[in-house]
Amino acid sequence: MDFLYYLFIILCFLAVVLFLEGAYLVWNAYRGPEAKRIQERLQALSAGWNGAETALLKQRLLSSSPALERLLLQVPRIHSLDRLLQQSGMSLMVTHFLSYAAMAAMGGMASAALLGLPFIVMLLCAAIGGALPWFFVRSAKRKRLEKIERQLPEAIDLMGRALKAGHAFSGALQMVSTDGPEPAAGEFRLTFDEINFGVSVQDALMNLAARVPITDLRYFVIAVLIQRESGGNLAELLDKISGLIRARLTLLGKIRVLSAEGRLSAWILSCLPFAAALMINIANPGFLTVLWTDPMGIMMVGTALGMMVMGIFVMSRIIKIRV
Repeated sequence: MDFLYYLFIILCFLAVVLFLEGAYLVWNAYRGPEAKRIQERLQALSAGWNGAETALLKQRLLSSSPALERLLLQVPRIHSLDRLLQQSGMSLMVTHFLSYAAMAAMGGMASAALLGLPFIVMLLCAAIGGALPWFFVRSAKRKRLEKIERQLPEAIDLMGRALKAGHAFSGALQMVSTDGPEPAAGEFRLTFDEINFGVSVQDALMNLAARVPITDLRYFVIAVLIQRESGGNLAELLDKISGLIRARLTLLGKIRVLSAEGRLSAWILSCLPFAAALMINIANPGFLTVLWTDPMGIMMVGTALGMMVMGIFVMSRIIKIRV
């Protein structure tokens, strides 16, 4: 009965958090600062406004509050976190991300407290809960970059066909931004907007390479910049680059298939001790207390965690093959 009561409390907590998050997302989609900026930009474009105060390279806001904006600017490497959120494709500010991390940390600590776990384990659960949003954003970034990488040969082929038809390079970028697949088209659209607003082609392409840290895209940027300096047939060069990227993706797919068994084994071996400890603690709550009450048990747990971290690192190096 006690276990069902604690489970009910945890589910109620999660339901309240998800409800608040859903309400905030609905409000932000229609009345948030991002929606207001988009509306102002559409009005400026429709009116043909070309004021002198327009910033060609605008800086992303870290918070909608000026006070929090100034406070966050004092935090070291805060722009790296903002770049991570931008690369993940999520319409989140840094303050939103930090708020979600704080709520997840409080939820992890509350769950450990309801289960009667010691204070050290509560802190560990809080740390794990606070890190969950970061892992979620990293996963979203990885999936988005992988999708862009798969779409890149098609986008480069579209640019090559546009160049063969007589369009300029900026016109080829515009065709990719309008007819290409998302999210690759969105990145090329930003590059085309920068060029259209007066940024040089070299700076716009370098910004593209910084926003999308993909090796194949950097090859494309370097090839275009070299061709603009030395001359040559850019359409033929783009055809060769797209063929090279397709061959590389094919080889990478074969490697992923061959290393799938190793990745699965790594996940199972990493999660099995924690799953077994959770099941033992649920079946017999007092059975594992010696591991964090006795000094020898704490030493054993620390040694086991250290060996697990070392094993995870070694397995990740084995199954990660660069192409």
